[in-house]
Amino acid sequence: MAEKNYYDILGVKKDASDAEIKKRYRKLVRQFHPDVSDDPDADNKIAEINNAYETIRDKDKRAEYDAMLDNPFASQGGAGGFGGFGGQSAGAQGGFRWEDIKDQFGDGEAFGGGGFRFDDIFSAFGRGAWGSAGGQSSGAQGGFDQFGAQDSKGQDQHAEISVDLASVYSGDDYSIKLNVPVRRPNGSVDYENKTLKIKIPKGITDGKQIRLAGQGAAGYGGGKNGDLFLKVKITHSDNIRLEGADVYQTLNITPWEAALGDKVNVATPTGTLGVSIPKNSKSGSNLRLKGKGIPAKDAGDLYLTLNIINPEVSTDDAKQAYEQLKQAFADTSIKR
Repeated sequence: MAEKNYYDILGVKKDASDAEIKKRYRKLVRQFHPDVSDDPDADNKIAEINNAYETIRDKDKRAEYDAMLDNPFASQGGAGGFGGFGGQSAGAQGGFRWEDIKDQFGDGEAFGGGGFRFDDIFSAFGRGAWGSAGGQSSGAQGGFDQFGAQDSKGQDQHAEISVDLASVYSGDDYSIKLNVPVRRPNGSVDYENKTLKIKIPKGITDGKQIRLAGQGAAGYGGGKNGDLFLKVKITHSDNIRLEGADVYQTLNITPWEAALGDKVNVATPTGTLGVSIPKNSKSGSNLRLKGKGIPAKDAGDLYLTLNIINPEVSTDDAKQAYEQLKQAFADTSIKR
């Protein structure tokens, strides 16, 4: 992907509409996002995709980039080569040297053979080199801003945080440790450990994201940091399942509680509740406790799914009790 121009990176034609570009960008982000992609180079590909999109989504930046693709050596002020584009010689700024370009691409093949492209140089020297290469470009605020080299927001970062269901009911404070990328002044990227304190919003549901502004990757050339998005994974006991804000909890009861009805105390995520078991309850039926689910904006309900447990026959008395029960209900007909 590094050898392609921005249109090639996004997989669109040069005359693609804004809607086509946006649609393609979203598809690529879903495909190569490091959280879902198995591609070992996913981080770099996402960076290239974002860089390409940030340029050609902007009308002015796209026009300048198109002009550069059509004629990479076009003069902006009457002078030829790169000095004309930036308004002054790149070599005077110390960002790169003409000899460096020849070393990368070769005198004859790249320049004499017609194989040279502007984005080849861009890939070879990286964004940091272009940030120090030029002075004021035509229509730009400084350096090579229009290509994302300076004053660009850092990448957003994504992670997952496990949160106990009880914390979702009450809201809670969590601390997480992350290994985050940090951009150095010379353009290199190192990784540092960072501990963040996070407030878990009361009522957040499974799969939702918490956005921490400015806690993502560092920006370029003084640009703002990206954001950190934490996907919430709610943990809970095995007898519980979640459906949005609704909570389903299995409640084990005895045969006589199911048959005769009874009142039992149940430990639920919202606390211990007294629950009335209706007479002749069936295994698998649900008791709905309105508003006792996750306390989201639209609070969910708590459903207690009844599960009748038959006591084991481990003594003679227990066996006799079952024999008496069998005789008492000898006329009972069960559809099988």
